[in-house]
Amino acid sequence: MTVHAPDPISREGARGQLRRRPEIELREESETEPGTVALLISDVLDDAAVTRLRRLINGGRTRAVLVVGSLRDAKLLDVLGCGIGAIVWRHEATEDRLARAVMAAARGDGELPADLLGRLIDQVNVLHGVAAARAGAPTSGLSPREVDVLRLVADGLGTSEIAAKLSYSDRTIKNILHELSTRLHLRNRAHAVAYALREGYI
Repeated sequence: MTVHAPDPISREGARGQLRRRPEIELREESETEPGTVALLISDVLDDAAVTRLRRLINGGRTRAVLVVGSLRDAKLLDVLGCGIGAIVWRHEATEDRLARAVMAAARGDGELPADLLGRLIDQVNVLHGVAAARAGAPTSGLSPREVDVLRLVADGLGTSEIAAKLSYSDRTIKNILHELSTRLHLRNRAHAVAYALREGYI
């Protein structure tokens, strides 16, 4: 495996942790043989880091583990679309956690932190709902997550307050409200709350 980091301290720190693991063979950054696992460390995943990630994965020839400080919802699908094998939060990057992620990527398995998996499921559900609404599929009713959001809207909370209470991003809350409004032909938040009240959801 190879380690790629924006600074020598991060690079050597990760290499130092993994050097103690006999199941992992460390290589230099330039060694990119097929099947090599690349560990990319980044505080924030900006466009430049996504470009580096794509270059590292090289059309599937290299499997990758991403160690990141934070990851916006907008970048999550981009990262997974690159073919990432595993993601580790930087604050959880212990020797055992890194080794487990590297070995999972080497086997071709995926590994995500639980909170990130939840965010991914939310995004997929929202995208699925929007796609179904566009296709004219008969989807009606409210999911438990939508009910939770609408209860808080009915209590007068704004997007950021709802996101904080439910541990979602602002973008996810906006997506949930947009998707249910589109699916049920609701004009605004007040109309959505009225629908939920009339149908006995809240």
